[in-house]
Amino acid sequence: GAVMGKVVTRFPPEPSGYLHIGHAKAALLNNYYARLYNGKLLLRFDDTNPTKEKTEFQENIVKDLASLGIKPDSVSHTSDHFDTLEVWMAKMLKEGKAYVDFTPVDQMRDERGKGIESQCRNQTIEENLRLWGEMLKGSPEGAKCCVRAKIDMQAKNKCMRDPVFYRCILDTPHPRLGFKYKAYPNYDFACPIVDALEGVTHAMRSAEYCDRNEMYHWVLKAVGLHDVHIYEFARLNFVNTVLSKRKLHWFVDEKIVEGWSDPRFPTVQGIMRRGLRVEALMEFILEQGPSRAVNLMEWDKLWAKNKQFIDPIVPRYMAVGSDGAVIKLRDGPAEPFGKPRALHQKNAELGEAIQMYANEVLIEQDDAKLCADGEEVTLMRWGNCILEKVHKNADGHVTHIDARLNLDGDVKSTKKKLHWVPKLDDRLTPCILREFDHIISKKKPEEEDKIEDLAVRDSQFDTAALADPLLKNLQEGDMIQLERRGYFRVDSIHWPGKRAMVLIKIPDGKSKAMSSVSTKLDPAALAKGGAAASMSGASPTTPAPAK
Repeated sequence: GAVMGKVVTRFPPEPSGYLHIGHAKAALLNNYYARLYNGKLLLRFDDTNPTKEKTEFQENIVKDLASLGIKPDSVSHTSDHFDTLEVWMAKMLKEGKAYVDFTPVDQMRDERGKGIESQCRNQTIEENLRLWGEMLKGSPEGAKCCVRAKIDMQAKNKCMRDPVFYRCILDTPHPRLGFKYKAYPNYDFACPIVDALEGVTHAMRSAEYCDRNEMYHWVLKAVGLHDVHIYEFARLNFVNTVLSKRKLHWFVDEKIVEGWSDPRFPTVQGIMRRGLRVEALMEFILEQGPSRAVNLMEWDKLWAKNKQFIDPIVPRYMAVGSDGAVIKLRDGPAEPFGKPRALHQKNAELGEAIQMYANEVLIEQDDAKLCADGEEVTLMRWGNCILEKVHKNADGHVTHIDARLNLDGDVKSTKKKLHWVPKLDDRLTPCILREFDHIISKKKPEEEDKIEDLAVRDSQFDTAALADPLLKNLQEGDMIQLERRGYFRVDSIHWPGKRAMVLIKIPDGKSKAMSSVSTKLDPAALAKGGAAASMSGASPTTPAPAK
């Protein structure tokens, strides 16, 4: 039923939390189809429950939509229509399509489940209107009441068993309107009416609302407004992930995460801080098509899609763990020197940067332990060298390696291709390489699960490292690849003497590590779900002080 130039979609978030990846799918799809049909996208804040809503959440929803590249054609609030909604409710009460009920909440819930009519269901229209007036005033009598639609208490769809459409909220001010209103409509009543009033033609929402579609159409018919086409799509569900705002609130309140933008969170800010690009998310969503089937998805598909976007455009650098071993090149350069090298060997548009060389270089301790006397290895972007003597202490820790260059050697003949950094202590960039485990231990959380039983309280793993001096030029949000370690996003820049640069590892969707030194976590568990605890028994760490 879509007509070019006349399609109007809407995205109606409740400002009770930050947008998560499920909301992002709804917003992106509504925006996509509005633009596809040269129509309009409306942003409407469903601000009907002041006990949960904050201005902070509304501001960040606007911010997140902008990050997703979404520019709504208009912005409104359900509260803009509160006066009109009260008129419609009074009309329904006068026509006997609704009634005021003072049944206690638990009793009402039990009666709805059993299909038992309320004692208030058949009271007079005059009494309903009187009680409605008390609700609007917020009187002690009215505060005990709610308004229920008069539909069918025997309906197989229990959503249709006289649902509540209005209730009183007296002790919490509305973020925009203060204490002006005492009675508030709920989403099921307000949404269809406001959709019709604002000219929405297609209400696109996830299939979790399918039981409420019948109620949506009933409301529009009851008040005499034109019908709106509902289009459903499958909700995004990922392994080891919860999208419930209530449960996400718990993580924030318990300080298990640092806030709503924590990279472990499935919020828009969280996943983008971890390195997800909007283009990858959009393509991932569109590839799912119009399916309404609810599937538990693995994160690897999304991150593999993301890698396709970032790999061709991120510059390459090198970094070595702070416990690295020194290779002493007896025929190395007498003084450190630099020469230009490509930032990306397959993308000349990224330009060049200065690669520094010295007669002492640092390599990974894990690599050094695998080296043997007399072995020829390749130092990436330099050439071959021959390891003459590997020196170890009593604990098997490699202290240093005596070596000599063999730049004419065949790099194809060596088994080990090692990344390295020049041992220029005053010029290297101190870094924290930060990786994250899942914050939910169960692959498929169930609604009845207690969140405190599933929470992974220690899920951050840090590695202190020394990186290429060039990293000091990077800015927050820049993305790079560290050779043999993977992709990273700059979370905070280096402040000399105060803090190390923090680089957050971007998952790449692979179930195997890039190298023996690339990760502390099991990539397969991160990609496919399950506990992703360290493959080598590593424990959560805190950042080392800046050098």
